[in-house]
Amino acid sequence: MEWYLAYLLLGAFVGFFAGLLGIGGGLVLVPVLSFLFEAQHLGGAQNLHLALGTSMAAILYTAASSAYTHRAHGAVNMGIVRSMTPGLLVGTLLGTLFASHVSQFYLAVFFALFVYFVAAQMLFGFKPKATRQLPGRAGLTLVGSGIGAISSLVSIGGGTLSVPFMLWHNIPFKQAIGTSAALGFPIALGGTLGYVATGLMLHSLPAGTLGFVYLPALLMLALGSAFTTTLGAKATHRLPLEPLRRGFAILLLVLATRMLLKAFA
Repeated sequence: MEWYLAYLLLGAFVGFFAGLLGIGGGLVLVPVLSFLFEAQHLGGAQNLHLALGTSMAAILYTAASSAYTHRAHGAVNMGIVRSMTPGLLVGTLLGTLFASHVSQFYLAVFFALFVYFVAAQMLFGFKPKATRQLPGRAGLTLVGSGIGAISSLVSIGGGTLSVPFMLWHNIPFKQAIGTSAALGFPIALGGTLGYVATGLMLHSLPAGTLGFVYLPALLMLALGSAFTTTLGAKATHRLPLEPLRRGFAILLLVLATRMLLKAFA
């Protein structure tokens, strides 16, 4: 039961920050799930792939719940969502196919370096200068495919890429967060389908898995985030975000460093 409690608490924590910052939560879910799976001797050489797939499936709920709350506050640009969704779906499917053929070591190193980049962006407030207008529908679809591919490799909802992209194109900050949350759903959908499909081809995964998705963990993560995602999304429109953003960035640095040390060990 202690493992189920750990998944439940992890889901509650990640759900709040997913709603607050417009991210899927995979930056925390992946390293923590990898540690928990290792402690339970789940996955073996496919430990990280199992964490990536389970994280991506969990983002389905956090993204949907967060997007619903942000849209109720008028903070979702549906034009951007409709234009980017086809590219996001294609990009995530291709990304998961690629990830399934990459060793756990290289995936861990890529993930940790990507998290360092994101944490630095959050910690030091790097923001692109907003000087441009959004590209057309074809351009947004192409950008979506790139964001989807990278997101599926590191199992994130894409907010760390889509929010800066929208800010660069003069989308207001809170609308960028809300729209990013909505974009997280097609990313999670394409990524989940990809990780399920590639994992089904393996016969060495533990019981309770659907492809690279560990169902007991997914259930408890969804339950844990059921209320906190909505609370986080509402807090976006009430709380000062910078102190929370910096604290979250420090946590990311700690998790990424531990994952990197473990990979090289």
